[in-house]
Amino acid sequence: MSPEFNLLAVCLLITLFVFWNLDFIATILTLKNLEPKLPEEFRGIWDDEKYAKAQDYERAQAKFGIISSISNLTLFLAFWLMGGFGWFDSLARGYGYDPIPTGLIFMSGIYLASWIVSLPFDIYSTFVLEEKFGFNKTTLGTFIGDQIKGFALTALIGLPIIALILWIFLSVSHAWVWAWLSVTVISLALTYLAPSLILPLFNKFTPLEDGELNKAIQAMAKKCEFPLTEISVMDGSKRSAKANAFFTGFGKRKKIALYDTLVEKQTTQELVAVLAHEIGHFKKKHIVQRLVLSIIQTAVIFFLLGMATDANSAFGKLLYAAFGVIPSYAVGLVLFMIVFKPVSRILSILMNGLSRKHEFEADAYAADSQGTPDNLISALKKLSAENLSNLTPHPLEIFLDHSHPPVLVRIEALKGRSVQA
Repeated sequence: MSPEFNLLAVCLLITLFVFWNLDFIATILTLKNLEPKLPEEFRGIWDDEKYAKAQDYERAQAKFGIISSISNLTLFLAFWLMGGFGWFDSLARGYGYDPIPTGLIFMSGIYLASWIVSLPFDIYSTFVLEEKFGFNKTTLGTFIGDQIKGFALTALIGLPIIALILWIFLSVSHAWVWAWLSVTVISLALTYLAPSLILPLFNKFTPLEDGELNKAIQAMAKKCEFPLTEISVMDGSKRSAKANAFFTGFGKRKKIALYDTLVEKQTTQELVAVLAHEIGHFKKKHIVQRLVLSIIQTAVIFFLLGMATDANSAFGKLLYAAFGVIPSYAVGLVLFMIVFKPVSRILSILMNGLSRKHEFEADAYAADSQGTPDNLISALKKLSAENLSNLTPHPLEIFLDHSHPPVLVRIEALKGRSVQA
């Protein structure tokens, strides 16, 4: 079967090109929005040399992003329009296995092809682009090890989940409900287990030694009534010079992980401010809100998937014909996720908007908890300098892609809060 240029195919092509052009325009506008002069607010933390380097980094990232997006879109369209999905499907069916093993072979082939396409870009990003600007700390051995571990986790976790979904759609009535419930339970379990079982496969976590920082963090957690059970330092410098922090855990078991690069560059009070920001997300129930929205989004996806993979439905007929494949749940699952990408992008824009709102709220919580915004402001300035952040992104790029407000906007909001206080 050859792909059919039907209504669904036309709509997908149009939306893909619309979003690509939006991203391209946003990138160009951001480059034009680069200010040649360092904002006075950052004097003392940044210098003119570092600011010029940050702008060079932004230009290099933009150029790389444009080239990689053109390449990926071109390869996808060529694979689709030349009947690549139908060829993979016939190859998988050729082994003569039952529907579930056949589906796993098809999806594994698509995953492998996608990995092969993305690998050169990952290598260039890591060993050329990030290396050029002093961020890359990843050795070739670490890179290869990460790829092997990623494949192993995909095989051990991903394949059984997909097999379960396929079995549900093949065997159970109201399949989308049971698939949604199953995936939700598994996702929650993985979120709970990841800090102790999965993350240590990639990074080393060392308990934070007793001292001034540990005591200050414990004191802040107690003040905020935050159920902190573990503070660890992660060897982020194993892969990158960039700094960050995050917390994990459900219920009364919360764990804080600080990148070693963050601990090295920030003062105790700045680190406590970063921690207070993360606690702010917990106290403001941002994590719960995002979790609920994610569960609802997953339910919608599986509901639509149930309709899309039905070979007898109008949409299902259009879907399978557009890609030139024989109807099956495994193939339908892959194709649906491709067709759903534009919708997913719209949802991500909405979620990013919510995330930016949450960041302002967490900043305000951190400032109130310490009784001053100065420590968080100082921490944000240092983080932006160490990560060579773009201080003046264009509003369109922020709207489309940024989960965090620009650092200058966050600082202005914090200073406004100081004036109000």
